[in-house]
Amino acid sequence: MKDVNGFSALPDHALLTPHSMALADRQAALLDATRMDVPGSGLMEHAGAAVARLVRRLSSPCRVLVMAGPGNNGGDGYVAARKLQQAGWPVTVAALLPPRPGSDAARAASRWNGPVITTGIEAIRKYDLVIDAVFGAGLSKPLDSFVSEMLGNAAAKADGRVIAVDVPSGLDGATGQSMGKVTQAQATITFVRCKPGHYLMPGKLLCGEVILADIGMPAAVLNGISADAWLNSPALWHLPVVTAESHKYSRGHVTVLGGTTMPGAARLASAAARRAGAGLVSIATGREAAWGYRFGEPGLIVTDEAIATLLQDRRRHVWVCGPGLEPEAAGAALRQLVDAGRQVVADAGVFSWAANHPLHLKGTAVLTPHEGEFTRVFGAIGGDKLKAAREAAVQTNAVIILKGSDTVIAAPDGRTAINASAPPWLGTAGAGDVLSGIVAALLAQGMERWEAACAAVFLHGRAAALAGPGMCAEDLIPCLATAEADARNGIEHPLRRFRRKSKGENPFSTLSATHGIAGLHGLR
Repeated sequence: MKDVNGFSALPDHALLTPHSMALADRQAALLDATRMDVPGSGLMEHAGAAVARLVRRLSSPCRVLVMAGPGNNGGDGYVAARKLQQAGWPVTVAALLPPRPGSDAARAASRWNGPVITTGIEAIRKYDLVIDAVFGAGLSKPLDSFVSEMLGNAAAKADGRVIAVDVPSGLDGATGQSMGKVTQAQATITFVRCKPGHYLMPGKLLCGEVILADIGMPAAVLNGISADAWLNSPALWHLPVVTAESHKYSRGHVTVLGGTTMPGAARLASAAARRAGAGLVSIATGREAAWGYRFGEPGLIVTDEAIATLLQDRRRHVWVCGPGLEPEAAGAALRQLVDAGRQVVADAGVFSWAANHPLHLKGTAVLTPHEGEFTRVFGAIGGDKLKAAREAAVQTNAVIILKGSDTVIAAPDGRTAINASAPPWLGTAGAGDVLSGIVAALLAQGMERWEAACAAVFLHGRAAALAGPGMCAEDLIPCLATAEADARNGIEHPLRRFRRKSKGENPFSTLSATHGIAGLHGLR
């Protein structure tokens, strides 16, 4: 089975919902034992071993409390406890809920012969490290207050040193939303593939560093699972290639509409479009404002001709409409451009014009709202950002870039990506104008619009990382060339992995040299 992106296997950057992951687990359990690479109990053994390996990698021997739940997540915790105990660590298990009799988790629990806590909070002493193995990503109801209180108390006594198995208990793996009071983890180890909730807010913060472990899920199972959500990376798209035959017209002409009151917005968008590879970039504005734009960069074209006149040039096939424009002016221009069949990247003033009228935006190629603008047009996002972006994409037949610290890129055909390349300091005035210009430049060079949107968001975040803390929007522009070079050289999402080694060897004896564990402080 191929997924919506055309892959015949399931790449590492695919994001699986808890439902899809549960389906994979069931299919693995149904495979004939002679055909399976690893039986179900073996998968649990490998998962628990991965947890123990991570703990040993992050900390010297210390007092560990494993908080175990009733399902497979708890089973992974029992295995981790046994592996750490075998390595000489002092480990206690808090059995918050008993496993179902006859299950893999029950068998894992039966092999644990160390100390067990089964009473309340008063039994929890001070530990140096807590492993949260109570509930995984598939939890379908709010976290029990007793469980959340136990986890919170244990974490407080361990000074916040918590490693979560799959997700922090109480986190919805599909949406990243909290179902009750969720205890913050410093690191989260998950298996087979990550879930959307690892990268959607507030899950992105609650999970801490996310590590993906290969536990030997049979390839036959993975090849039968489809995905429509992805962690945004260069594996999803290919940037345009400039050849000896390329020229300024083959690389596309981007036209940015410029307003009279906020000229900086159009200048930022046009500078980004030039740096992102468009062959020509023009700012089109009224005659009274044109003189101010002409004092900008010498390679920038400024015109005061009417939109109708400019549309007679078929080479002007990509436009940026909205940054720095008043709502009515943005709306009037958008209708002209859409009626003329142009590709339009819409932002800013367009959303004020289309407030409560999403159908006004039909015919645009890419929409780039932040969450406030999205709500103004489409209504409240609610607890499922992926669903909201997908529905807006279907409603408008446009690609939606729903901006934020967990930017989502959604196509009308259901493809969705979550971006993880952007640092916190990207949230600054003018950064959205830069993004609009990058999207337009990639469209002008012939990229398909969802891929162009994904690539632009990735480059935008990468440029911010290169610019560093304290950057302003202008600082993004000179960093785009290096960001593009990084993308072409295979810089991907910040995913930490445990790799399986060759057959017969311990699959968790080393951590991938490509992605070391970083940013985890306080684990001693």
